[in-house]
Amino acid sequence: MYKEGACLYRNPLRSKSDVKDWRMEGGGQISFDDHSLHLSHVQDEAHFVFWCPETFPDGIIVTWDFSPIEQPGLCMLFFSAAGMGGEDLFDPSLQKRTGQYPEYHSGDVNALHLSYFRRKYAEERAFRTCNLRKSRGFHLAAMGADPLPAPDDADSPYRMKLIKDKGYVHFSINGLPILEWMDDGSTYGPVLTKGKIGFRQMAPMKAVYRDFAVHQAVRR
Repeated sequence: MYKEGACLYRNPLRSKSDVKDWRMEGGGQISFDDHSLHLSHVQDEAHFVFWCPETFPDGIIVTWDFSPIEQPGLCMLFFSAAGMGGEDLFDPSLQKRTGQYPEYHSGDVNALHLSYFRRKYAEERAFRTCNLRKSRGFHLAAMGADPLPAPDDADSPYRMKLIKDKGYVHFSINGLPILEWMDDGSTYGPVLTKGKIGFRQMAPMKAVYRDFAVHQAVRR
C-alpha cells in the first residue's frame, strides 16, 4: 500500500557523534560497540527514553535495526509525540520528564507508543504481544503477536518498519505484518500528526540499534 518516498532523516547510529543532539530522559546509558548503538540502564528500575531531536511530519515510514541483548525488560517506540497543546515536545513549559511511564501516558504529552519487545513481567514473557497505545490516556489501540525470540535465540538484527499516515498505523518485523490500526479520530481523541520519535527501554533491558531512517510515506 505504501512505498518509501523522499528521505527525511537518516542516522546510522554507529558512533557517539551520530547522537550528539539526541536527548535522554531518565536513567539511560549509551555506548557503541561493533558500530552500533547500545542502550542500557544505569541502575535498577532506571527506565528511559532516548529522543531524536527532529520533529517529523505526518505521513512517514520509520525503519530501524533492532537486536535484543538481555531481558527482562521492554522496548518501545514513541512517535507523533508533542505537547497536548501542540507544543514542541521539548518546550520548557511542559512538565519535566524523567523516564517514568505515567509522565508519557498521563502527563501533558500526546503520543503513540508501540511496544514491540515486552518482556519486563512474567505474564508478558508467558504470552508475547506487540501493543500499540495512544495518549494522553492509556488507550490500547491494537495488539499483534510478537515473533521475536528470547535474546539467546535471536538471529539479529531484526528490521523494524512502522508506517504512520493520518489515522493509519502499520507495523512489521522482517517484512512480517504484526499489527495495523485505523484511528477514527474520536474514540481516543483527535488523530495525532507531526511530532518526535524516541526509543524507550525499561530496565534491566539491554538492546542494540542501528540504521534509523524516516522517509515520506507514498501511496502506491
